[in-house]
Amino acid sequence: MPGADAKPLPPIVERDWTLNEALDLVEQRIQAQLRSQEPLLTEISTYLVGSGGKRVRPAVTLLVYKACGGQALDAIVDVATALELIHSATLLHDDIIDNADTRRGKPSALYRYGLAHTLVTGDFVFSRAFELCAPFDEKLIRWAAQACICLTEGEIMQGRLRHDPDVTVEDYLEIVGRKTASLFQQGARAAAHLAGASAPIVENMAECGFHVGVVFQMVDDILDIEGDAAQVGKPVGIDLREGNPSLPIVLGLQRDAEVKHFFANPEPTEDQVITALRRIRDCGAVEEARAYAATFAARAKECLNRLPRNPEVTVLHQLIDQLLARGA
Repeated sequence: MPGADAKPLPPIVERDWTLNEALDLVEQRIQAQLRSQEPLLTEISTYLVGSGGKRVRPAVTLLVYKACGGQALDAIVDVATALELIHSATLLHDDIIDNADTRRGKPSALYRYGLAHTLVTGDFVFSRAFELCAPFDEKLIRWAAQACICLTEGEIMQGRLRHDPDVTVEDYLEIVGRKTASLFQQGARAAAHLAGASAPIVENMAECGFHVGVVFQMVDDILDIEGDAAQVGKPVGIDLREGNPSLPIVLGLQRDAEVKHFFANPEPTEDQVITALRRIRDCGAVEEARAYAATFAARAKECLNRLPRNPEVTVLHQLIDQLLARGA
């Protein structure tokens, strides 16, 4: 169901379609869902979602759907849109939690519109996502709800382990599995289900989506240590400043006692952040993080190899390689 004043989108049904065509429909559906009778809600939500983003979640969802034999686009476009809206809502709430000044290379919604308006807009975007889920069967709605539960639990767990120098890789993987990989997992699961795949294939694709989500987050973590601020869309070193246990930081904690000391400081100076970043780069933690990402990428590809080879499976392999290349 589109937003208040949305016009029906032209479906692409009963013919072959490209990923770009489907992603264009997702963009149209997103914009339709962001319309509100209150112009400020539309402005704030469009300010975030309209600023771009990688749209990797919708791409994975759409590709898994077609790889499993899906054809009609109406339902899967709504699934992909709902997942992206859920993700966008969490970004609005994350900026409040982190008191973030920037998002995707420009002032955050929090910085521009204030806490109250940003919080309410996050709730609005969440609600629009679940409005799209209304026509689906109980199973898909439950999967979407489970993803949201995992997101909130992952956020709380990450907060609990902020600035904790004893955080482990196992803790990190639990956070990422809940906070990032859950949306990829449920998107791929729903895609295979809507395509009419067998129950084992549905769960296999869910596993694939989970691993892709882990790779996605690990690469983002690496870029926060040694990426370019213009490329990343935010200052480098944010995880260190905020005490978030990213993978290179967790691995650095195990290798360098000084990194432990810096990470435990709730208010590090800029010089301390710069020093800690250098020590994490120098101790081999980034290279080890890349190896972890490559391992999860191989697991995702192994899941894909259980499908008959087709163009969408090939593109999914390429997408995974592209994710890894971002952090190379």
